[in-house]
Amino acid sequence: MTQLDRATADRFATMTLGHVGREYPNVLMHVLNGPDDAKSPSQLHPVFHGSFDWHSCVHGWWQLLRLLRLYPDLDIAPAIRARADAMLVPDKMAGEVAYFERPGAAGFERPYGWAWALALHDEACRHHAGWGDALEPLAALLAARFRAFLPRLTYPLRVGTHFNTGFALTLAWDWAAARDPELRILIADAATRWFASDRDCQAWEPGGDEFLSPALCEALVMSRVLDAPTFRAWFDAFLPRVASGEPVTLFVPARVSDRSDGKIAHLDGLNLSRAWCWRAIAAALGPAHPVAPRAEQAAVDHLAASLPHLGDDYMGEHWLATFALLALETP
Repeated sequence: MTQLDRATADRFATMTLGHVGREYPNVLMHVLNGPDDAKSPSQLHPVFHGSFDWHSCVHGWWQLLRLLRLYPDLDIAPAIRARADAMLVPDKMAGEVAYFERPGAAGFERPYGWAWALALHDEACRHHAGWGDALEPLAALLAARFRAFLPRLTYPLRVGTHFNTGFALTLAWDWAAARDPELRILIADAATRWFASDRDCQAWEPGGDEFLSPALCEALVMSRVLDAPTFRAWFDAFLPRVASGEPVTLFVPARVSDRSDGKIAHLDGLNLSRAWCWRAIAAALGPAHPVAPRAEQAAVDHLAASLPHLGDDYMGEHWLATFALLALETP
């Protein structure tokens, strides 16, 4: 499978609706300032306490709302709407905002969760159901944090996990398109400062627990901030041999040895996110570019490696469908 269809959308939505409200097991990234801060996930996070961790719950909601918009007649659509009407409301969202404003939470979910929260707000606003209005205070707070953080971030984070800078800035860039021109300027300036002079990327990846490609996430954000001719010139210098299949590491899907191990299961996410990146990069380069056919085939290969395994274990089930949706929805 290489494109999203209704049956797949229904399968993804059913899987995800089953875990956005599942509180346990749960990984908390939580600073205890005193004994009163020892609380359950749902006490700390009135909305985003499911899906094993905060950011997975956020992008699980993004996935549900996006599928609902793409396929409003899904069998599970009424259940999604009812759950959203109950959870994406101002009083519950005020609790999420309050968490970010508590002492010790300045860096909570930076930058991955911040970026996904902006993406969720963008998607919620497309439904005209009040969900976007409820998310607005959280989005405004996190956009302000991005604006304050980017000028202070001297070096980018080129890792393949949640701290990757290129991935987060791609999502934030898309959210800011019609909302925050100042943030767009800061993202463009930061990406240019960090990445514009990069040449001949060796792509020594993947690491054993990575779900993002440092090389392709960098290229993806540069495809956003540069105009098309400038991006093509930059990409040809950044990966000068990619049309001939080098570095080979970017074209070989990762092998996942144990899907019950949460860190090793990240590699399924790498395959899915690489498929998304390759498709988006090919679109940005254009069909006449010599890399485009190889990039499209790489996307197909990476999808085939991990798409059948989204629900094999809860370590992947609670988040992988989001990245599958990114890859399948990208033309």
